[in-house]
Amino acid sequence: MKRIDPARKISGKVSLPGDKSISHRAALLGALSSEGVTVHNFSDGADCASTLSCLEQAGARVRRSGTTLSVSAPDGLRSPDGMLDAGNSGTTARTLCGLLAGRPGVKARLAGDASLSKRPMLRVVKPLRSMGAQIDGPSGGSLLPLEISGARLKGATHLLETPSAQVKTALLLAGLGSEEPTTVIEPLATRNHTERMLAHMGVPLYFDGHSITIAPSKPLKGGEWTIPGDFSSAAFWIVAAAILPDSSVSLSGTGLNPTRTGLLRVLERMGLAYTVEQEGLKGGEPTGTITVHSSRLRATGVSGSEIPLLIDELPILAVAATQAEGITEIRGAMELRFKESDRIVAVTQGLAALGADIVELEDGWRISGRSKLRGGRVSGMGDHRVAMALAIAALTADSPVEIDDPECVGISYPGFFGTLDALAGRDAS
Repeated sequence: MKRIDPARKISGKVSLPGDKSISHRAALLGALSSEGVTVHNFSDGADCASTLSCLEQAGARVRRSGTTLSVSAPDGLRSPDGMLDAGNSGTTARTLCGLLAGRPGVKARLAGDASLSKRPMLRVVKPLRSMGAQIDGPSGGSLLPLEISGARLKGATHLLETPSAQVKTALLLAGLGSEEPTTVIEPLATRNHTERMLAHMGVPLYFDGHSITIAPSKPLKGGEWTIPGDFSSAAFWIVAAAILPDSSVSLSGTGLNPTRTGLLRVLERMGLAYTVEQEGLKGGEPTGTITVHSSRLRATGVSGSEIPLLIDELPILAVAATQAEGITEIRGAMELRFKESDRIVAVTQGLAALGADIVELEDGWRISGRSKLRGGRVSGMGDHRVAMALAIAALTADSPVEIDDPECVGISYPGFFGTLDALAGRDAS
């Protein structure tokens, strides 16, 4: 259990952990590289550790010193001796399906924890099968564990039925080793870290409107770069500074990829007071310093094409909405029901327990503000982003809030509570 005391304000500078999504992809592409990949500021979260463990079992060489990571596979990938455990990481499970399905002769069994074992896998298995992938599992391959038998795949054109950067990445990884070009069409744009990293490593990609085409490629060249700070981690401090009076927080080295910063655009129309100072590219990714000040927020509506660009930030956006004047509606976010928890339910129950005026909708929430939040006891339902969102909400409450399962934040941000205490000007406890 973790007790969060109310805070009068927060202020300071934050050094963010490396972007989790980019860290996963750097490790995966390192395992397909002839020279290996070395990156600095690699994520220290448990999800990325799951990816590294699986790659190492499959024959990749993984060397890590602090937040510097090197991954290579000079002898190629092989069949692991035991089960590959993706832990709680949907990114690990789905992207490994694409990586391993296209490695002829490699056979692997892929599993995850109780939460991941309930999450849908057919969205990646089905299109991979259309390329000739041999993947079997419970309910026709819709759930873990999955049995993967690597094969020489054929190219295909895929129309993404669900906006998913994980599925897109899996298909592009499979396409690297296929016999013909592979095209992915995404009606709604999703985060494009994989495309940026492939281009940075010299892989030609062809873009035509909503489609991306990748041709079969020789072993990738290596490289060395620094991973930007995780915008999804920055989001908690952005909202905290906005909703607490007399606050100011500066976040240097933050990833500013436009497919990830949808939260900034939504908060800007809600009245967010902030500045961005561009710092250039790191590994093909734009970075900069975001400075946020206390803001008088107004309600807004969020739906449609905006949703994929801030899907991970919706729990903390819901917290911001409790402190905004008027009624905020977030719709079209059904994907939240298939995350580490049913985030629509988890956020509704957690914020309602603290006194928020929040109504659960089939695909989002209706939130009336401004709410005067109270103390109490809540659960993150084992979901790192829900637990962190509730911790930020607790800063505005009239008395302490106890979070039942604080350890789950280690999935993406092990240093979260230490940073919270530092910004609030109190000793870590």
